[in-house]
Amino acid sequence: MTPREFVTALSEARLPSVFNPWSDVCPVHDREDAAARRRTNLERMLDAALETRVETIWIARDLGYRGGRRTGVPLTDEVHLDSAAALMGGIELARATEGPVVAERTAAVTWRVLSRIGQPVMLWNVFPFHPHEPNSPLSNRCHTRAERVATWPLLEALIEMLRPRQIIAIGRDAQLALTEFGLPTEGVRHPSYGGQREFIDSMFGLYGVSGEDEPKLPFENAYTAAKTSAFA
Repeated sequence: MTPREFVTALSEARLPSVFNPWSDVCPVHDREDAAARRRTNLERMLDAALETRVETIWIARDLGYRGGRRTGVPLTDEVHLDSAAALMGGIELARATEGPVVAERTAAVTWRVLSRIGQPVMLWNVFPFHPHEPNSPLSNRCHTRAERVATWPLLEALIEMLRPRQIIAIGRDAQLALTEFGLPTEGVRHPSYGGQREFIDSMFGLYGVSGEDEPKLPFENAYTAAKTSAFA
């Protein structure tokens, strides 16, 4: 399967209470050609991954409404589109939305790590779309097992296309799902809910990057203070 064929297959998927960024258009935030822009973004990422012979795929659980839903690039918000373009060899990635640029905390931590590692990786999710609550398209929910099973052939096709040497599962949910389907993975803590530092340290350890000079994340002090207060 080629990148274009893969993106076409993605765009043809339809599920209730699920936003498919490669075919659906948000009436509130998207440009008229948003889905086409996101298809192009992903196809360029895949082309670059093949050209650079990417060896690793990082796989999280599902798309969030502030990140990949808007950009078409998993684990990447609009703030870090240029970072993704640079890491993949200087490809062109375009915004698909109107109005202010929107940031996502998970994407911020992910790209902080990627900027230090300096190696191209492919970013993906066990469930490739954005699952939301019924009648609440700008909400997040965990995908169901039935949804995961229905879209599993897409992940299999991605892995067959890229043939990675290593798969890193981001978060326990992603690792359990990948293990269930028999894919060997390295697991790291998801950076949400206070897991930012553990995620960074684990990734640095896997890539042999020193974290001794890493400054604290801007939200770590607040989290630590809240945690200490809660157990005082």
